[in-house]
Amino acid sequence: MNIGMIVYSQTGNTHSVALKLQEKLSAAGHAVTLERVEVIGEVGPGKPVQFKTLPDAAKYEALVFGSPVQAFSLCQAMVDYLKQVASLQGKKVAFLVTEAFPYPWLGGNRAVRQMKRLCEAKGAAVCGSGIVNWMKKRREQQIVEVVDRLSSLF
Repeated sequence: MNIGMIVYSQTGNTHSVALKLQEKLSAAGHAVTLERVEVIGEVGPGKPVQFKTLPDAAKYEALVFGSPVQAFSLCQAMVDYLKQVASLQGKKVAFLVTEAFPYPWLGGNRAVRQMKRLCEAKGAAVCGSGIVNWMKKRREQQIVEVVDRLSSLF
């Protein structure tokens, strides 16, 4: 399967998990391309986002969108990116979310709901998600579990 992983990572945490997922999906025989959403300047809640790169989601059969939580919500860069995507009709989509706080209810769950709403409005078939809580003591184990769960969806 031709899978696109489209990731916004402000600190590198989301990108580091995405690399592990890319490796696992590739080992399973998928053609996987990891593309980064890059911005110009600062990203913050309610701030207009200027994009340096806008990956083309149309060229993939399936997608994994990855983003950090920012201010207890989906990061504004990913919100604006998903709003500009033309269509996700017929595409299988999963989400990877990272957050600093140790519990998903402190923004991770809301970010997943936001991604789901934005993608389903574009016709996507959402198949799953994973949240990595960066401050959790068992973060490394959580990363392994999220990578395993997401890779099993494709």
